[in-house]
Amino acid sequence: MIRLFKIKEKQRELAENANGKSPVKKQTAGELRLHKDISELNLPKSCSMSFPNGKDDLMNFEVIIRPDEGYYMGGTFFFSFQISHIYPHEAPKVKCKTKIYHPNIDLEGNVCLNILREDWKPVLNVNTIIYGLYHLFTEPNHEDPLNHEAAAVLKENPNMFGSNVRRAMIGGFVGQTFFPRCI
Repeated sequence: MIRLFKIKEKQRELAENANGKSPVKKQTAGELRLHKDISELNLPKSCSMSFPNGKDDLMNFEVIIRPDEGYYMGGTFFFSFQISHIYPHEAPKVKCKTKIYHPNIDLEGNVCLNILREDWKPVLNVNTIIYGLYHLFTEPNHEDPLNHEAAAVLKENPNMFGSNVRRAMIGGFVGQTFFPRCI
């Protein structure tokens, strides 16, 4: 029976090629699931999505977050998403492309969000990740840091942390590290 389906599929492809149509590229299960996730997105108004490689490359996209509250209010932060072909069985790879002073995002753009690591489950989706990222801006977490210095300042002196965030966002040094303007 399986062999019959393969023969029919091959015949269909040959017929399409004979008609001058380009062969139809089969979508992987990951691409199908991602297409569904994107069509069902319900983003906060301060978040948007773009496809720098065009709509033909759904597996790589950017999310822009512009927090409207909290320490990072007024900033613009870019995240790249790389989706594996075995998605949703593997979490997307997410990197912050904006250099940021944040306890849960290191200077290389790695993001500490539990649902991108040990708590990932196939029932989660892109929408969940975006809300998780947005939550990192409204409530940074000093208890699970990637940037230990920023986490210590947030824990010990929240006013100083706020001052450091503002200095970094307007383009300046925090300690020995320079942060480009993102506001």
